[in-house]
Amino acid sequence: MKKIPILLYLLLSVFLTLAQPTEKHIKVQVSADHPDWLYKPGEKVNFSVLVSKNGSPIPQVKIRYEIGPEKQDPWKKETQVLANGSLQVDGGTLSAAGFLRCVVIAEVEGKEYRNLATVGFSPNLLQATVANPTDFDAFWDKAKQDLAKIPLDAKMTLMPERCTEKTNVYHVNIQNYRLGARLYGILCVPKKPGKYPALLHVPGAGVRPYSGDITNAEKGIITLQIGIHGIPVNLDPSVYTDLGAGILNGYPTYNMDDKDRFFYKRVYMGCVRANDFLTSLPQFDGQNLAVTGGSQGGALSIITAALDNRVKFLGAYYPALSDVTGYLYNRAGGWPHYFDKNSRAVNETKAKLETIAYYDVVNFARRLKVPGFYSWGFNDETCPPTSMYAAYNVISATKELYLALDTGHWNYPEQVEKMTNWLTSNLIK
Repeated sequence: MKKIPILLYLLLSVFLTLAQPTEKHIKVQVSADHPDWLYKPGEKVNFSVLVSKNGSPIPQVKIRYEIGPEKQDPWKKETQVLANGSLQVDGGTLSAAGFLRCVVIAEVEGKEYRNLATVGFSPNLLQATVANPTDFDAFWDKAKQDLAKIPLDAKMTLMPERCTEKTNVYHVNIQNYRLGARLYGILCVPKKPGKYPALLHVPGAGVRPYSGDITNAEKGIITLQIGIHGIPVNLDPSVYTDLGAGILNGYPTYNMDDKDRFFYKRVYMGCVRANDFLTSLPQFDGQNLAVTGGSQGGALSIITAALDNRVKFLGAYYPALSDVTGYLYNRAGGWPHYFDKNSRAVNETKAKLETIAYYDVVNFARRLKVPGFYSWGFNDETCPPTSMYAAYNVISATKELYLALDTGHWNYPEQVEKMTNWLTSNLIK
């Protein structure tokens, strides 16, 4: 099989994890009249719209806009021609905690340009909707006990083409939740003899190869970046494209009607098993272990830290799988939107509702005991802020939230810098 250059792996990994929208010549700016985009229930919001080219407003530009609670049907839709390229829009208000969104589409030279702004109404008061099973802890204790009976059977293959002067890089595979099931990842270990902290990277949704976190390994941290699908993570990218469009298309719903066979059980146990491997390494310092990721990986960061008391810190970007039942209460629920208007008829069954309560991030967030750093934006249309706040608000452990208000399902470099600095400062003391 043709080898893929390391630079391609690195670029692919960065793009998939942190991709920002491409800059466009025509810009649609949507903003709110409170600089922090925060309001109290009953307080009126005004949105500002500006359509520009080369930094100047475009005269006689046609727009259409809609306003309503995020991920719900809009209550206001209008089309206007803006004489001077700008508009002030009365957004109304919300009577209770939640998020209100204004989406604007401008038509310029036969093309459409879209942007949005989302404001929060006392989001710190949002309460979770998902049930909290009485036997939640017993269920996961049993799962971990079953996992502990499975031999680790770790295999490490050095990847000389990826090693650096300071770091050894390995493709690793270990036995996961049952005999014969494997978990794959990229391990980066400092070459200099010594004891080091460890950082587990858990993945966002999708099917892809991984490159490993060499950058933090160069700082003196053992890093492990894992996949969740039980397939090697160093294959040609076309393999993952085929799997993602084929047998793994729709994997978040597999066996959702059975809490013991639901797809994410093997995933959650795989994260614990990855920590079994990390803490078994002779180079591990025996104490300092953190976990981080975004989206599905943000969810897995919270879940892993709640399940595994060896984890001392967590960093989560826009966590998915949070309060997914929100749609059943006429508000946004978390990715993968099991109960939105497109999926509710299929998924709103007693068995599936029972299953999801054991897997929702909210119920793991309730049980967190370690410090965490969190970051997201209000314009996220994949992981709605309503769902993320529902999870964040139940956390009683030390927590810090860094908001980049206008971001969607992506990060600014400043967010990544703050997250990385927080993690490394806690791991390297």
